[in-house]
Amino acid sequence: MALIEPRFRGLFVAVFALFALFGTSMTIIGATLPMILADFRWNYLTGGIVLGAGAVAYFVSTFVAGHLVKHWGPKPTILLALALIVAGLAFFAATPDPAANTLLSALIGLGQGGVEVGLNSTVLRMDERSTGRPMNVLHGAFAVGAIVGPVAVSLLTLSGLGWVVVYRGMAVIFALMAALIVFANLPSAPPQAAGREEAPARLSANPAYWLSFFALFLYLGVELGVSNWVAEYFVVVFAYPRDASAMLVSLFWLGLLVGRFGVPLLDRGARPEVALVALSALATASIALLILLGYMTTDPIAIDVGRGLLFLAGLGCSVYYPTVMTLVGECFPRAQSQAVGFAATGGGVGSFVFPFVMSSIALDFGIRAGFAAYGVFAVGMTLVSLWLAVIVNRGKTRHVAVSASR
Repeated sequence: MALIEPRFRGLFVAVFALFALFGTSMTIIGATLPMILADFRWNYLTGGIVLGAGAVAYFVSTFVAGHLVKHWGPKPTILLALALIVAGLAFFAATPDPAANTLLSALIGLGQGGVEVGLNSTVLRMDERSTGRPMNVLHGAFAVGAIVGPVAVSLLTLSGLGWVVVYRGMAVIFALMAALIVFANLPSAPPQAAGREEAPARLSANPAYWLSFFALFLYLGVELGVSNWVAEYFVVVFAYPRDASAMLVSLFWLGLLVGRFGVPLLDRGARPEVALVALSALATASIALLILLGYMTTDPIAIDVGRGLLFLAGLGCSVYYPTVMTLVGECFPRAQSQAVGFAATGGGVGSFVFPFVMSSIALDFGIRAGFAAYGVFAVGMTLVSLWLAVIVNRGKTRHVAVSASR
């Protein structure tokens, strides 16, 4: 079975490239966080506020973008989002003033939410068989970008050019990608939705609608929380070199990359909900062990073990987001953009709430305790994914039974 229909392959390459760049934009602030805290003399709470501003703007944007895609189509939504990202990245970290950077972080978050919903909706429309494989590969692109960003930060820092250069360079690249999207032919509506629309009351009556929200609420909090804070966690807990700490963020995203490209090849999209639950449990176990390691020992060998657990945590997180999005598209074929936007809003709310929770706990009780909170939320993430998988399986069983009776 082909991953992408031949008529969509050129478009998928362009979308893949943009999603990789989007992934970079989501991780570079976390990768530069130890240097921002040191150079700008911010405390954990200030850092949490700046990260949280981008997150709250992101979840507001994802909710609005679901409706913009429905009424405008994906291209205008994505182009507006890219303009916001370019403006934010062009000036972020130009000054140590927390208020200015909080505003710019929010601007970037607004753009990221629009790109997220616009590109996810576009790929769902390409995946006519609802296999989930195109979505997994698309989010593999996110992992590629998430790896490249921290590596670029480390290389530029070690070369003496400075970490701020990354933000300016990315603003230019995003502007070039916007020019490419202008000429792309994005699908405007899924064939199965033509002339039909799901009533809002019917959307909210389906438990999968709310479960997808809470699944991504917990997942994005855990994924971005680990990504944003693992560098600082290793520096404080394991005395890891600060200049090399950004590479740890790349290691986490390397695990996601392996899973997002590997699972579509091995699973072939036959039972995406099974892979969702199994790998979510792997992520939860890996994060829990990394937390215990930080409390139990500071021996040098713990660093190697910790890096291994970090990779496994990324591997476990790999299919969560794209699989939930695929299941949402399957459950709501006539209202994909609204359902995708609502699910993504859950992720945005999680990415907003968790930085404040983490920074507050870390400020009062230390970063070990703050990081331990992510282990608790990871358990919740796995339980919600199991509940969602059960509902999806029941829906498939009913569909097969109805088809057999005809």
